[in-house]
Amino acid sequence: MRITSIALGAALAISGASTALAEQTFVSIGTGGVTGVYYPTGGAICRLVNKTRKDHGIRCSVESTGGSVYNINTIQAGELEFGVAQSDVQANAYEGRAQWDGKPFEGVRAVFSVHPEPVTMLAGKDAGISNYTDLKGKKVNIGNPGSGQYATWQLLEKEGIVKTDDLALATELKSAEAGAALCDGKIDAYYWLVGHPSAATQETVSTCDAQLVNVEGPAIDALLDKYSFYRKATIPAGMYNNDKDINTFGVGATIVTSDKVSDDVVYTVVKSVFENFDDFKKLHPAFANLKPEEMIKDSLTAPLHPGAVKYYKEKGWM
Repeated sequence: MRITSIALGAALAISGASTALAEQTFVSIGTGGVTGVYYPTGGAICRLVNKTRKDHGIRCSVESTGGSVYNINTIQAGELEFGVAQSDVQANAYEGRAQWDGKPFEGVRAVFSVHPEPVTMLAGKDAGISNYTDLKGKKVNIGNPGSGQYATWQLLEKEGIVKTDDLALATELKSAEAGAALCDGKIDAYYWLVGHPSAATQETVSTCDAQLVNVEGPAIDALLDKYSFYRKATIPAGMYNNDKDINTFGVGATIVTSDKVSDDVVYTVVKSVFENFDDFKKLHPAFANLKPEEMIKDSLTAPLHPGAVKYYKEKGWM
């Protein structure tokens, strides 16, 4: 009789474990290179989701990817549930521009925005570059295909603000590779869109005394007038080796998903972040000045997911 009880208990334990495993939901967040801010952003979100996974059954993992365009394409293919993406790339996907020209991804959904991302251009100290208008005849990294910076370059070229043919060399390195290429003299300049302070930017500046340069002028002003997802931005004096403010423009980093992802999953991810908001802000210096009321409206260029809306309404933010 005792043996039967033990066997029955073991069977029930196995059955319970199998049920718990079956009820788990796995979600992945696509980010960017490990040296940027996207990867720790995804990691911060997953950390908070996984903190209470015993309560909701959702296990979150973060993936290093090629960046904004890759993330949205992979969400569209159903291979990722969430991704970090520049607000301009989010707009392109939803409205059918650039890589989605004529084929809008109408199912892309915004979740919330995160940190601002100024266009950050670095040049060798002897390259003779003080503004983006000095790039003609230079060797410049324009970003890897699939990244947000590459998509931004394409839009700038479409608008006649930059010309790849004017460059002595246009490389397509990942952002993690660009700093070393600059310090090794293989390129004269590179740019990326990144939250500040940025450890990778600081490393480049410290390693070879690279200079931050301005990205401003009448053509940039016209761009900002035409596209609402762009805004003027400033990198404050003294943040790196810059004696003066660096004038540029930028976008917002956003968390995106698909209308195919369930309301419950999105609601849980959103709740995990905002119910632990003080902890979230401490997970990266770029999050220090985030405010919930701005994160649910600024830089969101696709409709909000209903799961996110449910939480925001519960909090009285909408």
